[in-house]
Amino acid sequence: MKNLIMLLVICFSLFFSFTNSFPQEKIEVGSKVPDFTLQDAFGNEYTLSSYLGKSPVVVYFYPAAGTSGCTKQACAIRDDWNKFEKNNIKVFGISTDGTEAIKKFVNDYNLNFPLLSDADKKVSESFGVLKENGTAKRITFIIGLDGKIKEIINVTDIDLHSDQVFNSASKLISMEKIKD
Repeated sequence: MKNLIMLLVICFSLFFSFTNSFPQEKIEVGSKVPDFTLQDAFGNEYTLSSYLGKSPVVVYFYPAAGTSGCTKQACAIRDDWNKFEKNNIKVFGISTDGTEAIKKFVNDYNLNFPLLSDADKKVSESFGVLKENGTAKRITFIIGLDGKIKEIINVTDIDLHSDQVFNSASKLISMEKIKD
């Protein structure tokens, strides 16, 4: 009986690990960014391609709305929003949370930039950030005017994230002005 239970546990574990391994894209610096259309918590749709070519775009993935790290990360961008807006830098936060969880998060912390729901996890998969537990890794993509990934930031220090993202996107603006 013990052997049978052990065999069932092993078979279940193997099956579960194979069904939860997602075929994810390999996104690298220089890759063309995958396009997407997602909704925020209030039903507004955002299509990434409609923002490309006009300004740098920041797409940051975060694991879960309302958790301490994600709250700290989002609130820092909220607090720095004026400088992002002044420099025409678009920022989109994306999680695999549903719209209700994101709406609560936005309202609880007065977040003033779009947080988008990737509840079906397709965008997280296309960016290669989906973890086995179904949440997104904490990774940020800086996208240039040409629609290509210019920098990928594996966020390890939440306290520095907003400044790091702003500085990276600002450099792209400066480089574009030099080209002109």
